[in-house]
Amino acid sequence: MRVSLDKLVAGGIAAAIAALTISAVVSLDRPAHAAPAEAVVAVPAATGAADLKLPGKRAQVVFAGGCFWGVQGVFQHIKGVDNAVSGYIGGRPADANYARVSGGGTGHAEAVQVTYDPSQVSYGQLMQVFFSVAHDPTQLNRQGPDRGTQYRSAVYADDAAQRDATRAYIAQLQQARAYAAPVVTTVDGGKPFVAAEGYHQNYLTLHPESLYIRINDQPKVAALQRMYPQLYREKPRLVSTLSARS
Repeated sequence: MRVSLDKLVAGGIAAAIAALTISAVVSLDRPAHAAPAEAVVAVPAATGAADLKLPGKRAQVVFAGGCFWGVQGVFQHIKGVDNAVSGYIGGRPADANYARVSGGGTGHAEAVQVTYDPSQVSYGQLMQVFFSVAHDPTQLNRQGPDRGTQYRSAVYADDAAQRDATRAYIAQLQQARAYAAPVVTTVDGGKPFVAAEGYHQNYLTLHPESLYIRINDQPKVAALQRMYPQLYREKPRLVSTLSARS
């Protein structure tokens, strides 16, 4: 499997110290910007214009917040989310493959397309999860150990009401001083989303032994369960292998 240089480096460091205890591995090899679960920022629920109420039983939005493995894993554990697909957005569809996107020159972001039932989980609740446990919205063109514009923080919504609600929620978070640094998340729409290769789908669930997953992503799922127990679903809703890209 092809992985980014940062992940290869992390894996190489892990292998070099494999003889140490697990606790030593975690403390020595933890990427400098990967915050432990205890450091996750609790953010307020969406209110006012940010508390969007959508009709019907199907809505869709794309969240970009660093490596799509962890973002997908978080949303797959949320009640009311029918599908969460890892993929690429922001560049030309012809360039949407991991080999090119990981180089950072295609204009894409690694992202997750979330299809959900607004009667079960609101858009405001999804944003609350995204801006707290799924990623750090104050990191510009990076997330945890990963660097580059392909790891930017962004929300892509074709629905104008969702875009307006997202901007309102960002303003709410800024006014509440929820973070020590400004939110850098951008809001856009009308961009084609292309599903990632099959080996990237369900990665958090299928590779729990991965050091990258253990350090960077499993704490996100644990934080989701701890902070939003009313939204947490024990069994993740996985992407069908029949529909995944080869």
